[in-house]
Amino acid sequence: MSVSEEIKRLHELHQSGALSDAEFAAAKAKLLSSGSYGGEQLSNDISKLRRSVSDRWLGGVCGGLGRISGVETWIWRLLFVLFVLTFGFGLAIYLLLWIFVPEEETIG
Repeated sequence: MSVSEEIKRLHELHQSGALSDAEFAAAKAKLLSSGSYGGEQLSNDISKLRRSVSDRWLGGVCGGLGRISGVETWIWRLLFVLFVLTFGFGLAIYLLLWIFVPEEETIG
């Protein structure tokens, strides 16, 4: 559900009397400040993207994508292979990510 749909639903509840003025204002403020609309969250996730040092076959791109997305690394590898075999642009995307995404820092 998008933010506009959620605000519309809150407004409908407010109009029907299910929410008081204070409850409506608090719910709307919480909705707008939570970052649940995805734009801010996506930006934060992309800025955290790092190539994996420990979970890598080639450049660590799939390991890094798996870490920030919560999707298993083997699924990312399979997707890249499928994109290479079917569309041909998977290799270009992988190489660009390998070049432009920094490697994660190791401690010690």
